[in-house]
Amino acid sequence: MSELLKMSGISKSFGTVQALNNVQLSLKAGSVLALMGENGAGKSTLMNILSGAITHYTGEIFIDGKKTHINNPLTAQKLGIAKIHQELQLVQETSIAENIFMGREKCTPWGFVKKSEMEKEAQKYLDMLELPIQANRKIKTLRIGEQQMVEIAKALSLQARILIMDEPTSAISKTEAEHLFTVIKKLVKENVGIIYITHRMEEVFAIADELTIMRDGAYITTVPADKTSRREIISLMVGREVSDTYPQKNNTIGDNILEVSDLNLTFVQKSGKTKRSLADINFTLRKGEILGIAGLLGSGRTELMETLYGLYPAHTKGDIRISGEKLSLRSPSEAIEAGIAFATEDRKGQGLVLLRSIGENMSLAKLKALSKFSFMSRTREQDEWQTQMSGMRIKAPSHKTLCHTLSGGNQQKVVLGRCLMLKPKILILDEPTRGIDVGAKYEIYQLINKLAEQGIGIIVVSSDLPEIIGISDRILTLCEGRLTGEFTRGNVTQEQLLYAATLHTGE
Repeated sequence: MSELLKMSGISKSFGTVQALNNVQLSLKAGSVLALMGENGAGKSTLMNILSGAITHYTGEIFIDGKKTHINNPLTAQKLGIAKIHQELQLVQETSIAENIFMGREKCTPWGFVKKSEMEKEAQKYLDMLELPIQANRKIKTLRIGEQQMVEIAKALSLQARILIMDEPTSAISKTEAEHLFTVIKKLVKENVGIIYITHRMEEVFAIADELTIMRDGAYITTVPADKTSRREIISLMVGREVSDTYPQKNNTIGDNILEVSDLNLTFVQKSGKTKRSLADINFTLRKGEILGIAGLLGSGRTELMETLYGLYPAHTKGDIRISGEKLSLRSPSEAIEAGIAFATEDRKGQGLVLLRSIGENMSLAKLKALSKFSFMSRTREQDEWQTQMSGMRIKAPSHKTLCHTLSGGNQQKVVLGRCLMLKPKILILDEPTRGIDVGAKYEIYQLINKLAEQGIGIIVVSSDLPEIIGISDRILTLCEGRLTGEFTRGNVTQEQLLYAATLHTGE
């Protein structure tokens, strides 16, 4: 296979922070290169240079042996480079077809948009991904997983020769991921080169030909995928041995801290019909317990967590008791007051104000407690910020760093740091390690265990079944808004969880 892309001696600094230092990368036509490293290793910065999002850098880029300088995204697109972003880049109020062809609409000689032609061509890419939706549907009507597949269809429509996939399966189901892998294999046969960024080891071994590993902004090595192991990759990524995927647990489980009885969540649609998202939910959470919630996309996992956080008071019926006291949680502020902290799965859309600093984001849920006579106590604020930044090992120059400049993993740590500033009784973590590398995952698992040892009741929602099994004391499964199973630590397999998570109503 011929060398399609070569990046040599790539360096980039942001102020005093050296993001990349003499990095190299080589991609062969008709192959999949997995780009791996911890959050903050420089993967995103390197790919932003390749896709034209970052223009000031040192080093050389060659495509088909010809030296080029990529000075904007349009140049990258003309060179046949397309990027599928980890975070969605879609306009919610427009259709799938309009999103796929945005900025390059098909028009008549008189400037009128050929809407039907665009929809027909967009439908071909949806069909290629085996996505059973129509191209004229608005983005806002789609699930997150479906929106991610539209991003993939958009990239495919560019007929790129170099396709960058940044965590493309982070928000899609296992079935959708398998469809994506089928498409990847088709593209490889057509001589497309794919750079695949992921933290999921099983995906690397399933589709990658080679792995390039980065650490702390530097190139470490490139190895054939079939001549390495999970343990070796982790060791190269983190620069140390990680002997166990999940740390040892030493938490002591106490009395009930949360009791949920006959909880129902029902919405009335415009047609007058009712749609029940949660039905007859009953469970308890004990002090110092880590309770895992497993289920497929659309099972009601996130809706359950949001209900506990007071987001749907007008549509909720049932009893919620914290430390034995019955509560009617009518808003997130009341949930916080009751001792509940919630780290949402959508860190960019709901978890952070991206154009504000790390410190400002951490203080958002605690403004009243950090103020006196309507004035913020800056000294106290900064002490708490520094405590959380050190404890979470957030990689940033200072608490003044804007959140949009952080890697996905560091953004997630900011969200978790804010939760911990609340000193909660109950901590809800919805997909806490989504898009986070193995080294950072281990740190978060350690943190979860430490908080459980302090007596905090923790609920963890995750699509990663090995993760749920590895960190939970007890596991509940959801399907179509109903609880379908309960399992204890050390007494469950992935197959049992998956079976329980697909027990539809009436089965």
